[in-house]
Amino acid sequence: MRWGRFLLVLLVATLLNTGNLLNMISVGSMNIKPDLLLILLLFFGIHFDVNEVILASFVIGFAADISGAAMGPYIISFGLFGSLISQMRKVVIMKRMVHQCTAIFTLCLIAGGLAQILILFKNHNTTSNVYMVLVGTAIYSGLIGPLVWFILLALQGWLQTREHLFQRLPNR
Repeated sequence: MRWGRFLLVLLVATLLNTGNLLNMISVGSMNIKPDLLLILLLFFGIHFDVNEVILASFVIGFAADISGAAMGPYIISFGLFGSLISQMRKVVIMKRMVHQCTAIFTLCLIAGGLAQILILFKNHNTTSNVYMVLVGTAIYSGLIGPLVWFILLALQGWLQTREHLFQRLPNR
C-alpha cells in the first residue's frame, strides 16, 4: 500500500465530510448525509494487510475527530472496529452489493453509536435527535456505500491494495 496516496484519499474524504459539498445531497431538516470516513474504514479494512488496517483505522478515526465536534471518541471507535474488521474479513466476503450495504449500515450504527456514547461522557450534553441522525446516517451511508466502494475499487491499483483471498485451513 502507498501511504501517501492513502492519505490523499483520506484528505479528500475528510474535506467532503466536513465541507458543504455533501450538504447539497443532505436529507431533511436534520442535515443527514453519508459518512464517507466509515465507508473508507470498511473498504480499507477489507483490502489492507492486518498491520496496515490497525494503523489506517486509527488515522481515519483521527480524521473523523478533526472533522467532528469532540476530539477522541472517533479514534477510539474507529480504531477498535477497524481492528475487528481486519480479523473478520476471513469470515465475511464483500463481493455483493447487498453485503456491502448491510456491513456499512451495521458498522455505522455500532461505531457511530459508540462514538456518540463517548461524546456524551465527554461533553455531558447532546442534541435531542442525535440518535435519529445516527440511524439516518447509517441508512444513507448504506445506500450510497456501494457507489463509493465502486470508486475505491477503481482506485485500488493506484493505491496498490489487494483483495485478500482466504481459504480454509486443513484439519490437523
